[in-house]
Amino acid sequence: MTHFDTIFLVDDDPINNLINKRLLGKIGISENIVEFLEGEEALDKLNDFEPQHSLLIFLDINMPVLNGWEFLDKYLELYGHRSDKIVILSSSIDYQDRFKAQGYEIVSGFLEKPLTLGKIEEIRNQGIL
Repeated sequence: MTHFDTIFLVDDDPINNLINKRLLGKIGISENIVEFLEGEEALDKLNDFEPQHSLLIFLDINMPVLNGWEFLDKYLELYGHRSDKIVILSSSIDYQDRFKAQGYEIVSGFLEKPLTLGKIEEIRNQGIL
């Protein structure tokens, strides 16, 4: 499994972030897992990392202030030169959201909440991790 320098959890639900942080911490793909309740904070924090810093971002779609789609648009505008892995992690079961996500080349995968060891294995088998 790929090791990342940092993992961002971008979700407005602190309980989801806590659970996901513990799960990801157990499998050891990064020692540095950072939680964000707002997408804007995560985008600002990206300024602290060099482009070669390996970063995995788990991104929720439905968030106040800046939703996941707006996050992706701003990410492309500001950080399109980076090679981070972005996986959408959402409670949405709407096929249109999956289809829309496929339109973003920077989105490596789309998972439905909750994040589980099985889903992590699934994206690992797809070559995302």
